Amino acid sequence: MQVEIWSDFACPFCYIGKRRFEKALANFAHRDQVEVVYRSFELDRHAPLSVPHDVYDMLSSRYGMSRQEAIQMNENMRHQAAADGLDFQFGGLVLTNTFDAHRLRLFAETAGKGAAVSELLFRAYFTESKNISDHDTLADIAVETGLDREEVLSVLASDQFAEHVRAEEDEGTRLGIRGVPYYVINRKHAISGAQASGVYLNALQQIWEAQQPAPVADSASDEACLDGTCAVPSKP
Repeated sequence: MQVEIWSDFACPFCYIGKRRFEKALANFAHRDQVEVVYRSFELDRHAPLSVPHDVYDMLSSRYGMSRQEAIQMNENMRHQAAADGLDFQFGGLVLTNTFDAHRLRLFAETAGKGAAVSELLFRAYFTESKNISDHDTLADIAVETGLDREEVLSVLASDQFAEHVRAEEDEGTRLGIRGVPYYVINRKHAISGAQASGVYLNALQQIWEAQQPAPVADSASDEACLDGTCAVPSKP
């Protein structure tokens, strides 16, 4: 069984969904036969490297809410994340472009470190208030997983894996993805958003049973709930 997960490192629901899916997978009897593949999907391909305002002003501008409403919304999100063992620190969050972070993940995958780097990128962005477009910061993250710093900096200074990132994003667009996280199981079943871990577990169990030779109940519905999804901002 293959599970492909389109996500962005700047998406809070992607980090929450990651934790919940990992919990579901840990409780899945056939977890050793599940291949988890992460795919790139930037929420904003045109995001600048440096942003002159904080996340609260960004939310106020994008969604037409007051700054205080934005603060309260993120406080609610922080509590939601805490319930899943995550420490979100929105006050110091560094808004930036995540393209090079996705390139780093793809490079790390060539050394079997993709999952470890992905986890550290999420933590760096949401908990440690680091700039995950900065090449030195990305190299520091890579070194934590055992990758060579100079090799990482060389990759980041080039255009390596750039086409791969764009190819994954374009594939997601062709699949109709408009928000992340987005889970595709065996290229047939979709789950959208940071669902409860039980939703993921039930889907895995039903789809596993459906692909077995013996007669089983119908597989999980392809319909996906849109709650708990980081949406791609509409064009101005």
